[in-house]
Amino acid sequence: MAWWLESFTLYPALFFSCVFLVSLLLGSFLNVVIHRLPIMMEREWKLECAEALELSGDQATLKTGTLNNGNFNDGYPAQYNLVVPGSACPHCGTAIPAWRNIPLISYLAQKGRCHQCAEPISVRYPLVELATALLCTLVAWQLGPTPQFLAAWLLTLSLVALSAIDLDKMLLPDQITLPLLWLGLLLNIDGLFASLSDAVLGAAVGYLSLWSVFQGFKLLTGKEGMGYGDFKLLALFGAWFGWQAILPIILLASVGGAVVGITLMATGKLAQGKPMPFGPWIALGGFIYLLWGPQLVSWYLSAALGA
Repeated sequence: MAWWLESFTLYPALFFSCVFLVSLLLGSFLNVVIHRLPIMMEREWKLECAEALELSGDQATLKTGTLNNGNFNDGYPAQYNLVVPGSACPHCGTAIPAWRNIPLISYLAQKGRCHQCAEPISVRYPLVELATALLCTLVAWQLGPTPQFLAAWLLTLSLVALSAIDLDKMLLPDQITLPLLWLGLLLNIDGLFASLSDAVLGAAVGYLSLWSVFQGFKLLTGKEGMGYGDFKLLALFGAWFGWQAILPIILLASVGGAVVGITLMATGKLAQGKPMPFGPWIALGGFIYLLWGPQLVSWYLSAALGA
């Protein structure tokens, strides 16, 4: 047994503390991913569209050379990725030094305002950091210092980012979902969470189940009830936990989404007919299954069979 694993096993408080602190730091990075990845994707789409229109002879579009030089007219620097440029105030553009960018502490110390221009900083930043730390610590408490925890830690971080992006942009980036789907299959070669055959079947069932609902709804109403990212997210959970996880996750996601949707409509915060992202509820269902999957299945079967 590795020395660090033995130490964490002997001293659980040390394990939970380390997970909380590291996850708090990673939550700060997730804020960067949540904000910048959609912008990076939009730039990539613009470039692809410009290339396609140029190839078709359409001159009424931006030249690909202009876009390649970073002239996207979106208000962001030409070089823009998850690392460059450094963190800066969205109001005045003042660079934020590392010592003013400490998760939670800096926000509280500055009373939620920029140190330079005193404009308010979105409360979303500390909320994402705190939620990331708490959720990851919950996973640590449930799974302990095990190989399963390391995989589940990465999954939890990714679910936080996916949920926040979907709430903001109604988008579930393939750059996150597809690598995780393949990772789930690879992890289950040795049966980390499920057998490989159950994982492969789970990925297929996860995708096709929501795809079938999507096609049926579109056929009946002529409208698209959800996005393809939702199919891939459920397929991801099938690849991680096997086909047995699909129904419980769908049920949890549907109940959660319905309760929140009805509440928002009743309070006038969501207009009737306005779309609401489903990805966060699939993510919530998958996270609950990660922690209490076997117990949920056992409870459901007992209730269904009347045992």
